[in-house]
Amino acid sequence: MKMTIKVTFPDGAVRDYPRGTTGTTVVESISVSLAKKTVAMRWNGVLGDLSDPLEADGAIEFVFRDSRDGLGLIRHDAAHVLAEAVQELWPTTQVTIGPVIENGFYYDFKRDTPFSEDDFPVIEKKMAEIIGRGAAFTKEVWSRDEAKRVFAAKGETFKVELVDAIPEDQQVKIYRQGQWFDLCRGPHMRSTKDVGTAFKLTKVAGAYWRGDSRNPVLSRLYGTAFATQKELDEYVTMLEEAEKRDHRKIGRDLNLFHLQEEAQGSVFWHPKGFVIYNQMEAYIRRRLNQSGYVEVKTPQLMNAKFWVASGHWGKYRENMFVVPDEVPNTDEDGPVLKGEGEYMALKPMNCPAHIQIFKQGIKSYRDLPVRMAEFGCCHRNEAHGALHGLMRVRQMTQDDAHIFCRLDQVQQETEAFCNLLDQVYTDMGFTDVTIRLATRPAQRGGTEEMWDFVEKALGDALRATGRDFQVAPGDGAFYGPKLEFHLRDAIGRSWQLGTLQLDALLPERLDAAYVAEDGTRQRPIMLHRAILGSLERFIGMMLESYAGKMPLWLSPVQVVVATIVSEADDYAAKLVARLRAGGIRAELDARNEKINYKVREHSVQKVPLMFVVGKREADEGTVSVRRLGSDGQKVMAATDAVIALMAEAVPPDLKAAAAA
Repeated sequence: MKMTIKVTFPDGAVRDYPRGTTGTTVVESISVSLAKKTVAMRWNGVLGDLSDPLEADGAIEFVFRDSRDGLGLIRHDAAHVLAEAVQELWPTTQVTIGPVIENGFYYDFKRDTPFSEDDFPVIEKKMAEIIGRGAAFTKEVWSRDEAKRVFAAKGETFKVELVDAIPEDQQVKIYRQGQWFDLCRGPHMRSTKDVGTAFKLTKVAGAYWRGDSRNPVLSRLYGTAFATQKELDEYVTMLEEAEKRDHRKIGRDLNLFHLQEEAQGSVFWHPKGFVIYNQMEAYIRRRLNQSGYVEVKTPQLMNAKFWVASGHWGKYRENMFVVPDEVPNTDEDGPVLKGEGEYMALKPMNCPAHIQIFKQGIKSYRDLPVRMAEFGCCHRNEAHGALHGLMRVRQMTQDDAHIFCRLDQVQQETEAFCNLLDQVYTDMGFTDVTIRLATRPAQRGGTEEMWDFVEKALGDALRATGRDFQVAPGDGAFYGPKLEFHLRDAIGRSWQLGTLQLDALLPERLDAAYVAEDGTRQRPIMLHRAILGSLERFIGMMLESYAGKMPLWLSPVQVVVATIVSEADDYAAKLVARLRAGGIRAELDARNEKINYKVREHSVQKVPLMFVVGKREADEGTVSVRRLGSDGQKVMAATDAVIALMAEAVPPDLKAAAAA
C-alpha cells in the first residue's frame, strides 16, 4: 500500500503528503493565514470536514467562511448551537431535525409548552454563550445499536427513529461540540466560534413530525445567520419589508383569493384575483404563439401504468395523488371503496402526456423542432406543513412547454428560449436575472459524449446571446443538465422561477422517435421549459414585489370614476361605459360619501387611477385624474383621458407589436 498520496490544488500544483493526512494539516502546510480563513474543504468536489483523513490521491479546495459553502456551514452549525441552547435551557426538550433552508435554518423540538417569540432573547443569549466557548466540532461513527441505545436512554425517541431511517450503506455519524452531541451527516466547521455573532431567531411555528398530520406536533424555531453583521442587518430589513408585503395579507385585503382547510393547497380565486390570473395566462399565450409554440390539453387523470412507464411511479409516487379506478359504494354500510380497481393518478407534471401527442403519427427530422405548450393543471401531494399561500400549493397551473428537437438544434432552441424568457421578465418589470448552468450529477443516465455535447451546447447558447452565467457542478438532473433562472424582486429577494432542462431519457422510456435524414429511427431530445413556473407562485411573487400595486395592464380595476356630487352621477356612468367599451376595467363610485373618503378607500385597494368628476367636470366634459401614490391631480378633457388610459393599459407585448 502506498504510504503517500498526491494532493492537487486549485492552481494545478501537486504535493505529496502521508496517507491519512487531514485537511487541516494540508492547509496549515500552505500558510498560517490561509489556515485561519479556512473552515472546511472540498475533497474531489465533495464538501467535508477539515479533520477528515485523506486516504487516496485527490483534489482539494479550501472553503472560506465568507464563501457560498461557508454560508451554508455557518447556518448548519448555528442550528446545532440552537439545539444545544434549547436543551441547556429546557433539559427535557427533545430535538428532532434541524436543516439549512433558503435564507437560514430551522430546528424542530418536542416540548410540552410550545415556544413563543418571547423566548427568543434568552435563547439567543445562550447561543452567544455557546459560540463564545469555541468548542470544537468532532465527528464519531457509532454502530446503529449503540446510537439507538444512547438516544433511547436520553429519552430522544425521535432520534431513535431517525437512526432506523438511515440507509444500511451509510454510516451513523455523531457530531460533538463540547459535551453536547447530535446525530448528523455533517460536515461542520472547526468550532462553534466559526458561527460568529451575526445570527438571529426569526419566527416560531408548529410542524408535524415528518410533515404527516398523523404524527406529533412539534415546535419549530426558525433562524438565520450570516458571515457579517452588515449582511444580517440588511436581511432583517428585507424581512420587515417582506412581512408588510405578504401576498396572503394582500390577497385578503384586496379580495383577490383565499384558501381554506377543506381544499388544502388549492386556491379559491375571487373575481379580482382571477382577472390577474387570466391576464397573465393570456399574455403568456400570446408570447408563445409569437414564438412558434402549439398549445395542447392533456388529461389530468391517467392510469398508473402510464406513470410506471415514465419512471415517475417508482421515484415520485409519494408526491402523487393516487385514485382507485372503481365506482364507490353508495350504501351506508360497508367501505366506500373495495380496493379492487386499478390505480390511477392525478398528473403532477405534463411531460409524459406531451410525448403521447408527439408519438401520434410519424415525425420526420424536417418536423423538428416541435414546441408544445400547455397551461396544465397539475397536482402534487405536498405535506400540509409545507403549504404556503400561493407559493407552495397542491394544485397549480404551469406555463409548461416541451421542445422536441434534434441534438444539433439544442443550442438554437436554448438561445430562442433565453430570449423569450428575457422578454417576459422585462415585461413584468424584472431585469436582474442570474443564470445557473447545472451540470452532470454523480448518478446520471446517458453517455459521457452526450453530456459533453449538451453541456457545451447550453453554455455556448448563453455565451452566444451575451449572457453571464454561473456553473453549478453536479446539480443537474439524472437525465440531463439544466439552466436555472433566478430573478431578484423589488426588495432584493431572489426567486428561482424559469428553468430549461435537457432530457434524453424520457423519450427513450416512452418510445418517442422521429425518422432521421438517413431513414433511421432516432430519439428526439426533450427540453422541459418554463418561464413563470406556476401561475400561482409567480402571481404571489409579483404581489409581494409590487406590494399589491400591480402594473396598470394587470390591475383588476384599472380606474374608478368617482363623483363629488350627485349631479355628476349620469355623466360618470356614461364615462364608465365609454371606458369599458374601450376595454378598460372601470368601476363607478357614486356613493353618497365625501370625495376624500373615496380617494383614501380606493388608494388602499391599490387602484392605479381615479377619474374624479363633479358638476363642473360634467358641464365642461372633463375629469380630474389622480394617480395612486401621487398627491396631485391633472384636469383633462374626458376624451383625451380615455384615449390616454386606453394606450397606457395595453399589455406590453401588444404595445411592442404595435410599435414594430
